[in-house]
Amino acid sequence: MFFERHKGGECAILVHVDFSREDDREDPNEFHELVVSAGADPVAFVTGSRHQPDPKYFIGGGKVQEVEQLVTQHNANIVLFNHALSPSQERNLESIFKCRVLDRTGLILDIFAQRARTHEGKLQVELAQLQHMSTRLVRGWTHLERQKGGIGLRGPGETQLETDRRLLRARIKSIQKRLEKVRKQRDQGRRARSRAELPSVSLVGYTNAGKSTMFNAVTDASVYAADQLFATLDPTLRRVELPHLGPIVLADTVGFIRHLPHKLVNAFQATLEEAREADLLLHIIDAADDERLDNIEQVEHVLKEIDALKVPTLLIYNKIDLLERTPAQLERDKNGKPARVWCSAQTGAGLDLLKDAIVELLAGTVVEASLTITPAQGRLRAKLFELGVVQREHVLDNGDTEVNIRIPQSDLSRLVKQEGIQLN
Repeated sequence: MFFERHKGGECAILVHVDFSREDDREDPNEFHELVVSAGADPVAFVTGSRHQPDPKYFIGGGKVQEVEQLVTQHNANIVLFNHALSPSQERNLESIFKCRVLDRTGLILDIFAQRARTHEGKLQVELAQLQHMSTRLVRGWTHLERQKGGIGLRGPGETQLETDRRLLRARIKSIQKRLEKVRKQRDQGRRARSRAELPSVSLVGYTNAGKSTMFNAVTDASVYAADQLFATLDPTLRRVELPHLGPIVLADTVGFIRHLPHKLVNAFQATLEEAREADLLLHIIDAADDERLDNIEQVEHVLKEIDALKVPTLLIYNKIDLLERTPAQLERDKNGKPARVWCSAQTGAGLDLLKDAIVELLAGTVVEASLTITPAQGRLRAKLFELGVVQREHVLDNGDTEVNIRIPQSDLSRLVKQEGIQLN
């Protein structure tokens, strides 16, 4: 039950206002990318500056006239604002422009509706749409706000607006129940992975930072990746074998954006829990983006909202192929732990460093040891090869085998306890 949304290629007028307060500012270039990602055709970009929004029209009277003239000149289908509008502001502007008016939240919701592929993703988008539209129902039913007298109209019947609100509440409640079931299923999956001692790693980052391309490069998967905002909406999980560590589960998640609407954060709780419950977060950053510091701050803000800041995080500076004289490298913090990896998912440069960093962070202390295996301990030898920890082996004159291993301390302690092995 998606709300009817506009088709691609619509003629659009874009409106952006610079405010004096830093918190209220939006990025005009990002706004243009959002509009293109939605499939609209921007024909004019109106900009201005104000100390605070106008309560009636959001923009001043002069800008209202300017936009109205552009709508008429280009025969525009829609006017898009790079800001959050109140329902009354949308209604007032539509009455003047004689075309649809959509704010930033509505635009992002439309993109999400186009990208959703799985049943869960569609439910999450529909929930966010319903919650957003519920405050704007009055726009379509102002002529039915009061029942009139007359034949067939008498009695205690409810207005059309009241009927729609009641139906919306029922639909929202139904979707929330179904998403709660999805959340429980995800919890069961995570518990199963935990019992199997499979570490989970989630990719997070600003939209279009290259998360899906990185996911494909590490897992040899074929997740849809494109140079556009919100190319990925539905989470994807893959099992990956890492040397000296064994299998892990890697999750690709939805991208974040500046001033991500709270409705979307709430609707995507089931998906975002993959990040909150992960053992390690890979924060993918577009190293070639001039706004990368602001983007890092915005991602951390969303992680704080979903209570995921406590999860260990490795910063991945992606797209170094777009920078001059920036080699692939692994940077460590003051304690010697991996903190930042500079790499390129597109060319593959530095991906070996990325995998090494993941192994080191997940395995804790990786130790090198030597042990002697007798012919009767063939099962132990097979287990060591299965874990992928054997560096080399040498058969001794008495028939025993000396094996050099590189293994996480936790796995080694478990083997010593289970097999009773003696280290050389």
